[in-house]
Amino acid sequence: MQALQILFGALFTVAVATAAGALLLRDACKEHAVRFVVGAAALSAVVFAACAARVAYAVVLAALGGALLWAAGLPGPLRVWDRRRAVDKLNWKYKALLLWFSLYFILYFFNSMAPEASFDGARYHLGLVSRYLREHGFARITDNMYAGLSQGVEMLYLYAFAFGRHSAAAMVHFAFLAALAWEVFAYGRRAGSQMAGACAALLVFASPVVGVDGTSAYNDVAVAAIGFTLFYLLQLWEEKRTPRLLAAIGLVAGFGYAAKYTAWLAAPYALGFVAWKSRRARDVLVVGACAAILIAPWMVKDWMWLDNPVAPFFNRVFPNRYVTVAFEEEYRQHMSRYGIGSRAELPLQATVYGSLSGLVGPVFLLAPVALLALRRREGRQLLLAAAVFGAGYASNIGTRFLIPALPFVALAMALALERAPGLTLAIALTHAAISWPPIVTQYCHGDAWRLSKVPWREALRIKPEDAYLESHLFYYGAARLVEQAAAPGSTVFAFIPIPQAYTSRWIRVAYESAENTMCRDILWTAFVPEHEPAWRLRFAFPRQRLRAVRVVQTNSGSDQWSIHELRVWDGASELKREAQWRLDAQPYPWGIENAFDGRPITFWKCGETLRPGERVEVDFGRDEEVDAVLIETAPNQFGIRLRLEGQGTDGQWQSLAAAPEIGGAPAPPGLRRAASEELKRRGVDYVLALDGEFGAADLARNAAEWGIRQVGEYKGARLYQLP
Repeated sequence: MQALQILFGALFTVAVATAAGALLLRDACKEHAVRFVVGAAALSAVVFAACAARVAYAVVLAALGGALLWAAGLPGPLRVWDRRRAVDKLNWKYKALLLWFSLYFILYFFNSMAPEASFDGARYHLGLVSRYLREHGFARITDNMYAGLSQGVEMLYLYAFAFGRHSAAAMVHFAFLAALAWEVFAYGRRAGSQMAGACAALLVFASPVVGVDGTSAYNDVAVAAIGFTLFYLLQLWEEKRTPRLLAAIGLVAGFGYAAKYTAWLAAPYALGFVAWKSRRARDVLVVGACAAILIAPWMVKDWMWLDNPVAPFFNRVFPNRYVTVAFEEEYRQHMSRYGIGSRAELPLQATVYGSLSGLVGPVFLLAPVALLALRRREGRQLLLAAAVFGAGYASNIGTRFLIPALPFVALAMALALERAPGLTLAIALTHAAISWPPIVTQYCHGDAWRLSKVPWREALRIKPEDAYLESHLFYYGAARLVEQAAAPGSTVFAFIPIPQAYTSRWIRVAYESAENTMCRDILWTAFVPEHEPAWRLRFAFPRQRLRAVRVVQTNSGSDQWSIHELRVWDGASELKREAQWRLDAQPYPWGIENAFDGRPITFWKCGETLRPGERVEVDFGRDEEVDAVLIETAPNQFGIRLRLEGQGTDGQWQSLAAAPEIGGAPAPPGLRRAASEELKRRGVDYVLALDGEFGAADLARNAAEWGIRQVGEYKGARLYQLP
């Protein structure tokens, strides 16, 4: 029964999307693959609207799908070709290619239908989808950076998830893979190079990273299908100039942004192409307006809820409290390096070794051959599109970020070698053979992301789903522990991500927002000496009347400035914070009140690495007699250089002290208990810790001091309830 539900969820979603595409395109394009992708863009927008209106119920989605199928007319068999006749007419070359396509189709079909065990798919792609479905629409999520990303493909996953759960969503992604392969072949056929199209389609279809990505609830293959569909539609429009195609071009271009930020160039590419070929403002406006239907809702959603229309990036341009500039810079640096010694390693890593999120296959070392296709118009168009959809690779060098450019490169390679069709066929067949899972294992690195077998028993649920997920998905057991031991509706703080799609409890991961990072640092403050507020920085100056004081940071460096408490003194008396005090901090003003709340466990953090001009300012709202300012903070910021300035009764700022006197003090008692209570105050109900990760041993050893109680444990994953 579960297998039938999965198949229904996936097939129903694909059928509804294809019906929507048929309604939009009508006779302008009859390719089912193109209709599916165009309709997927429209269906994604409709599901977004349902989520925004909070009517994302299965019955509503089913009624919507039924209406679209009825409007499009019940489709007959999808006659891609008359197989009974075509196979007899195919020569041995096409039969060899078709054999490999069939083998890979079986491999991919059962892997996509197997329990969803991809880490990111089970962590946040479907984790967010499952939450939206539980709440019947969007929830304002400020503690998960991934919720700020555009999720156009995830809207289709939500549609499938409503009927077939996790695996149905993965099978929808597989549908994009099948559509992509067919479109590559169809374009080659339209260009008069059917064999080149068939070989290029196999180069893409059999690529190890394409296979594993396209059978998981990721979105890279979907982005590749969207990009190639846009390319196909533009070529078709240039030939036919059918107005209906312009609307489809705009929707698909917008769908690129909605699917993944790295495909944002799809819209400028489409607009530029139409403007260059048409020279009519009306045509450009149609494309732009239709693209905006898919782009604007995601930007408006982020602007309303996260104060940043392109969250979680460009936080320096759009300052907000949810993602810090320091985190973004660190994240970008990591994604562009992945810890490799030199970018000279990338060609072999991406094609052979696979340690950077998979491998495209060794034959793509021949990719420079594609440049020979520049002598043909089709080749120039393909390589331009490859540059557009591959432009985002520099920002994230994981191999899967090459997938959107791969079909264009593969076709350009095949066209470049068109005069030697035997060589093109040999390359394609060799690629298929050496990309088969048991062969890949012989040359790739052990950590390469790849498929390993045809899991037909698992796909049909003959074998238990839990056993498969336990052995194939990191921390699945921890997710099930949370589901069983944490109270319904509760929130769990975790230092590292777990597969959130398999629990209905909300997981807040340490690095996924500024607030979560603060929770982690609060926990560290309780037991890590470098984080304890044991540093005293005292500015002393002649007693005088001041309207305001500010501490200015003057150095550059990799540290982040933080303040646990800032106290202002008049002799032996501390000025108590009053209602008229106005607090400000730059460049991160949020949370500055934590430096004035009298609780040493809380603190303000600058949000950026050290640079001159960062400051914290206190305006007393009236003139006060002041002769000292004391900062209590942690000694994990040795790079800071501070000076104190004051605003006199005349409104002018002057220097009060060039540097503070530095001293120390014992850490305040009871920090562990204070940290637990502070996390509880911030909406956390439980803490999940895994044996071996930083802090886990202290939580287990000093549970009484923390005031926490262990409520569950599974293979080293321990769940603690906060007081």
